Amino acid sequence: MLEIGIGSGLNLPFYSSEVRHVYGVDPSIELQRMAAKKTSAVPFQVTFFAQSAENPIPLPDSSIDTIVMTWSLCSIPDPAASLQQMKRVLKGNGRLFFIEHGSSADAGMKVWQDRVTPFWKRIAGGCHFNRKIDDLIRAAGFQITEQRNFYLPGPRPMTYTYQGVAYTPRA
Repeated sequence: MLEIGIGSGLNLPFYSSEVRHVYGVDPSIELQRMAAKKTSAVPFQVTFFAQSAENPIPLPDSSIDTIVMTWSLCSIPDPAASLQQMKRVLKGNGRLFFIEHGSSADAGMKVWQDRVTPFWKRIAGGCHFNRKIDDLIRAAGFQITEQRNFYLPGPRPMTYTYQGVAYTPRA
């Protein structure tokens, strides 16, 4: 299993007992230190890669059966390149599970997202909450099999959410 944007390891306690190894990608050394403290409480091995997800992930092609990406694609500088790396390492029958905030379906709200994002990304670690997540995933060659879009509680320009599952069709 590969987690893109493992951050401080908040997802680690929620993984199934069937998980044997989690590879975590995150450029923040400080967040990875926080995540490392949580690894003693999980029954699987965790390996950290201190890098951004658009850089070559040091795993073989078609070696990962599950990728989890939570609240990460918004702040990756080159989301298309990161999705290509995910596609490269994902097995043909593998799945990409994602939950991300992004561009609202509401045109009026999207105007606000586009206005605020240039300022917001400077103070929030590069976060773009005006990216159309499903379009980025499809453009990388994934097929989305499940998707839900909704607003989470909080300021609407920042809380429009994409939740879903995708896979890469292989011949």
